[in-house]
Amino acid sequence: MRDVAAGFKYLMRGQRWVVRHGKQFGFGLIPGLITLVLYAAALVALALWGTDFVSWATPFADDWSSPWLGLFRGFLTAVLFALALLLSVVTFTAVTLVLGQPFYESLSEKVDRDVSPDGTAPESGLPLWRELLISARDSLRIVARALVWGVLLFALGFIPFVGQTVVPVIGFFVTGFFLTEELTAVALQRRGVVLRDRLTMLRSRRTLVWGFGTPLGLAFLVPFVAVFLMPGAVAGATLMARDLLGEETREENSADGDPANPVNPVHPVGPANPAGPTNPTGPVSW
Repeated sequence: MRDVAAGFKYLMRGQRWVVRHGKQFGFGLIPGLITLVLYAAALVALALWGTDFVSWATPFADDWSSPWLGLFRGFLTAVLFALALLLSVVTFTAVTLVLGQPFYESLSEKVDRDVSPDGTAPESGLPLWRELLISARDSLRIVARALVWGVLLFALGFIPFVGQTVVPVIGFFVTGFFLTEELTAVALQRRGVVLRDRLTMLRSRRTLVWGFGTPLGLAFLVPFVAVFLMPGAVAGATLMARDLLGEETREENSADGDPANPVNPVHPVGPANPAGPTNPTGPVSW
């Protein structure tokens, strides 16, 4: 439970950081607004024509008597829309991060400089086009993993009672994990940590990841909330990435430049992760 609370604390610290740095918050809203418009249009289309799609996909039920036909197709339509919401939460972050790579990269670097005892931030040294290519490639791999989980949870949704109670809960934890991976990738990729090693680190601290990502995933289900939380989520994920790597972080009041309380390092919640870009750990499956 300690790591769960620590993960949620990083989420809140990230939101507070962007509130104190209003310019960064404003820039961070732009990619989210663009993505929100695209996703809202897709979900509205699904709401309008989802029933027609289900009817087209289940011709074998055309001759079923009432009320079974309506109940069956209504249930499938609801599950389809729920699956679309689940995938939209996961992919929203991936798409927004790809579109807003320059914005969030700059934000993450400023967070690192603000909380680092020596005031520096790691730099990848790669050209922008290369960073965009790596980010897009890794995002596709994460989305593919999320789709596998989505299909599995969709199938489990047909199990009576379990599909309506346990499966949605599992879905939120899965969503939280993948959200956290996408967000911490901004800071970890800049440090040269490859996707395989990022997944290893996150799997070793699942409760920390769930404490950060699960409440964020729940909040993302509320219209427009995702847009306003994204800048703070990137900031909080940067702070958590420093924890995962065992890097020292200044207290918030000293990071704000409080002369009465100079640098006071915060020791990581957990041990430093040994895996790095030069220490591959083998294939990972979540």
